[in-house]
Parts: sequence; C-alpha cells; structure tokens
Amino acid sequence: MNGAKPTDGAKPTDGTGPTNRTGPTDGAGPGGAGAGDLSGKVPGARALPKTDKSEQTRALILHTAMRLFQERGYDRTTMRAVAKEAGVSVGNAYYYFASKEYLIQGFYDRMTHEHTEAARKALAGHRDFGERLRIALETWLDCAEPYHEFAAQFFRNAADPDSPLSPFSDESHPARATSVDLYREVLMGSDLAPKLDAELVGLLPDILWLHQMAVVLYWVFDRTPGCVRTREFTARSGPLVARITNLSRYRVFRPIVRDAKRFIEDFIVPGFGRWPDPGRGRTSGPGAADAGAPGPAAGTAAPGQE
Repeated sequence: MNGAKPTDGAKPTDGTGPTNRTGPTDGAGPGGAGAGDLSGKVPGARALPKTDKSEQTRALILHTAMRLFQERGYDRTTMRAVAKEAGVSVGNAYYYFASKEYLIQGFYDRMTHEHTEAARKALAGHRDFGERLRIALETWLDCAEPYHEFAAQFFRNAADPDSPLSPFSDESHPARATSVDLYREVLMGSDLAPKLDAELVGLLPDILWLHQMAVVLYWVFDRTPGCVRTREFTARSGPLVARITNLSRYRVFRPIVRDAKRFIEDFIVPGFGRWPDPGRGRTSGPGAADAGAPGPAAGTAAPGQE
C-alpha cells in the first residue's frame, strides 16, 4: 500500500475497481448528473450518503471491511472481497470508498464520533479539568479496545506522511476536527477555563488532541493484557498535563507559555506539514499571508492570575 488515491476514471491498483464512479449500481446512493462530482463526497473521495438506504449501504460495506480486516488481516483483504462479503457490486464499494485506505478513514470517522458521544455522557457532572481529561482519554481507549489486535497494521500505513490515513492529512481533517472540538468541551466545561489566559484557551484543545495522539502511539505498541500499561500511562499523564496547564495561569510563567504557544503555532498546529517562514516568525503557505500582521494584544489576565 503506497497511500496513492485513485481518482475518478482511474482503475484502482488492485485491478478490481470500475472504470468510473458515477454512482452506486443498486440505487442505494445518490445518482443523477451531479453524483460524480466532489460536492457529493466528503474529504477523501468518500461518497456522502444522501438517503437512509445509501447510509445503510455505506455502513454495511464499512462493517464488512472491519470484520475481514480482523479475520484476514489488512494486507490480505481486497476491495473485491469486501464487496462480495457485503453483497454489493465492486462499483458500489468504490463509490463509497475510493480504496482500502478510505475504508480505514471511514472507520476513523465512525470511531471518533462514537468516542465523542461516549465521552460527553461520561463527562456529565464533572468539573475538575484533570478528571475531565482522564475521562476523555479513557473513553477513547474503551472505544478502540476491540480493534487493538490489528492496530499496528493501520499505524504502519498512517505513519506514511503521504498516506490519507495520516492523522495530519487533509482526508483526516473531519475526524481530527471532531476530536479537537471534544477537547474544547473538556476544557470549557471545567473549572479551570475561566482562570486561563484567553490565548492559551484558544490553543489548548489542539494541544490536548496531540496528547491523545501520544496515548494512541503508546496504545498501538502496548502488548500488556487489556493494554493495562496504556491505561496507567493515561492515568498518570493526564493529571500531569492538568497541573502544567494550571501553572500557566500564573504571571511568572506567562512568558514561557507565550514562547511555547508561538512554537506550537509555528511548527505543530496551524497547517500540518507547512514549513515556518524564518523571516516572519509564522508558518508560510496558504492562509499565512496575514501571519505577520499585528494581532490582538496578549490575553488579559483573568482574576486571580496576578
């Protein structure tokens, strides 16, 4: 798997795909003149279901693929095999998922939403920031647990910077944005948020998502029963992150916080994969034209921060 993405009209690399993808052949999905354009797809060339039946077909293909990945392994599962097991045409399979990589992307999307729903329920009634962070991370582990046995196969593909499976890719943006929004809720629903510098509040959800990525990496390589080491890692790292975040509210640490904020904005968060422009002190690339323009003054200290 090299992460290449078949385009409309191109024959997929395993030789099983249709010569074009204008719509599902079973009538389950959107058809008509506009069905083949990008407006009918979500990022990553995955068809956007427009009817209940098309959503059911897409979910069936995805569920079947996950089962075959578990039974046969990712590399030994073909799109043709997925279509056959799901009882749909190969053309339908490629209509909803442009390649095997996008089946995994669909899995990422689904698990991200499952995690968000589970975390929101578990967070209810909790105000302590450290506790809320622990809950968000542990509910992710709970949602991911059934798929741990073949997680290393997925990580091998996700580690390729050119793969759409990379958590930093454009194709992964919907799942990434959903996770960042969850961590924004983790922060804003806590008793800590009103005490923090406004600039840090805006950046912290992205940093917390990166912390989750560190947990994911540890989890992928964890071979202890029930991933007990990852759960211990989460239980100990979460409070540590919370304490460091809490310290940032004090004036003596504010210069360090702002230096760290600029570093993260330049090299990690803004547009993943863009190089920093040394002459401007901000990232170059699309959307960076105004990066050197004067911005708002540093956030005003909240009560109690002096």
